[in-house]
Amino acid sequence: MNGVLIIDDEEGVRRALHKALSKEDYQIFLASDGQAAIDLVTDRPDDIAIVISDYKMPGIDGLQTLIAIGNLNPDITRIMLTGYATLDSAIAATNEGLDGFLTKPFDNMELRAKVREYFVRKRLKQFVSPQVLRELQERPSQLLPRNCIVSVLFVDIRGFTALTGRHEPQAWAAFLSHNYFGPMGEIIFRNHGTLDKHIGDCIMAIYGAPSSAEDDARRAIRSALEMRDQMTAINAAADPAHQLPIGIGVHTGEVVAGMFGSARKREYTTLGQTVNLANRLQKIAAPGQIVITQATRDAVGDGLRVDALPPLAVRGISDNVPLYTVLSLS
Repeated sequence: MNGVLIIDDEEGVRRALHKALSKEDYQIFLASDGQAAIDLVTDRPDDIAIVISDYKMPGIDGLQTLIAIGNLNPDITRIMLTGYATLDSAIAATNEGLDGFLTKPFDNMELRAKVREYFVRKRLKQFVSPQVLRELQERPSQLLPRNCIVSVLFVDIRGFTALTGRHEPQAWAAFLSHNYFGPMGEIIFRNHGTLDKHIGDCIMAIYGAPSSAEDDARRAIRSALEMRDQMTAINAAADPAHQLPIGIGVHTGEVVAGMFGSARKREYTTLGQTVNLANRLQKIAAPGQIVITQATRDAVGDGLRVDALPPLAVRGISDNVPLYTVLSLS
């Protein structure tokens, strides 16, 4: 899904935008009015990733058009195009849920950069660190599905179901946000990881996608140790009814990373046996324990202190998987 739909009643503007964006890896679609654009998105919802619409048009204006397109497919990045005379109105329109605006006349290089920025920001601002977001704004093709080597981290609260049953829902949700989800997410971002998803009380993080570095596995282990230390401190200050013991699993291997999902909901994530094994390690981890595989130990290299655990039998892998519990990282 890399299509860009340009909507403007002036043919010259449509041609200029087409010429400017044709230098990028986009499939360009053109519409001369709002209704034609809505019909096109209705017919081809999976082909359109970005819509750029003029603000002032006869018939259905640009704001109404973009709102209608958002109702058809909320995943589409919607950008308002406006002249300086209507700039204030376009800025106000972003409060209606639009992703950004462009002004006429436009510089071609600036326009291409802005379109990339709005597209990437919409998809990534909620689950990657600002550092990773800046890199992806330069290379949005990193979002396309691809094979890569990553370290996957899962962290989960032990005995969460029993804990939840003992607390009032709203107060419990606020406590978890402040004492678990918030601190764990900040640790992931601080170590330049990608916060993939929350699955109940389980948090999944990726190190190595969409942006990779030589120390991906080391940053995953550093995150795990910081998480354990943080939760130890939080639990020491909490009363016995609010203890949050956690277990952590980390595995390193090949995955398919990219944007997956439907037209209504799409997310950046990783798929494959590496993810499944990391999740399994988290499930067997005791409270306060960080369980890793030999692959992660090898990827981290020097400075990692571990104790060996009994190997794990995994369906689809002929040999048992060597496991370790992490003690420290210098």
